Amino acid sequence: MSSLSLAGRKPVLADLIPGALARDLALVAGGAGLTGLAAQVAVHLPGTPVPMTGQTLAALLVGASLGWRRGAASMLVYLLVGAVGVPWFSSGTSGLSGASAGYVVGFVLAGALVGALAGRGGDRTPLRMASTMVLGNVVIYAVGVPWLMAAASMDLSTAFAKGVVPFLIGDAVKIVVAAALLPGAWALVRKIQD
Repeated sequence: MSSLSLAGRKPVLADLIPGALARDLALVAGGAGLTGLAAQVAVHLPGTPVPMTGQTLAALLVGASLGWRRGAASMLVYLLVGAVGVPWFSSGTSGLSGASAGYVVGFVLAGALVGALAGRGGDRTPLRMASTMVLGNVVIYAVGVPWLMAAASMDLSTAFAKGVVPFLIGDAVKIVVAAALLPGAWALVRKIQD
């Protein structure tokens, strides 16, 4: 860990696991798999073609836990494997077509951003983690909403009303969960190390 501190960044949770390449490959694959499992927790809301799922929470937690490189790589694996036909997107779907595919593309960028922020301590306190998750959600929406506009032939206000507004309460709950989980994990790590 001293080399990480000297490099000017804080360790993320994954850095505490010994190993190198094999560890990183397992963590990237595990993060993609966790996101695929969380995608199966889906609620189809009336009035929107985009389901509410657990994959957003999983994608952001993976990014924060693995750091920006492994987090982005994990979400890229999730995206590519689903794009080629593995049915692990929401409700067992695959492929990069449809109204919600842009959100999945946004996971790659959000995983990198959230991982980078975690590498700067953005996962150590509930307030920092909540801020980190909000920014990750903004990135997902920044990619998902334009994709929704194109896929469903919507204008911006309609896409915002159908692709953001119905999910704000769910995202707030996910942010509260993340704000408890990761700082709690760090508190446990500190207790174990003492």
